[in-house]
Amino acid sequence: MFRVTISGKFDGLSEEGRAAVLATGGAAFTETGTFTHDQSVSAFTFRCQVAPGPNDDENEAAQGALAALGAHGHPYKVLRVAVTDMRDIKIRRKHRRD
Repeated sequence: MFRVTISGKFDGLSEEGRAAVLATGGAAFTETGTFTHDQSVSAFTFRCQVAPGPNDDENEAAQGALAALGAHGHPYKVLRVAVTDMRDIKIRRKHRRD
């Protein structure tokens, strides 16, 4: 699983678009993506979870997240894209001493 975070700015967001962004807000990583935003709803962070294909890498994951962002239909400018491959994350468990 890839987790992609896109930071950007809305470019001429309509009132309907603003209401839609406010309705899809949240900090969770989902397949359709969620928005967090500044108070004026001009800058945003979009969080998206992308399932990997057998040979997918971070570039394909970023493209998938950008497609999910584009599917929301809001005009935007991308400032930064960060991709984390969750398959590479290692969890260190604390060993209990009895």
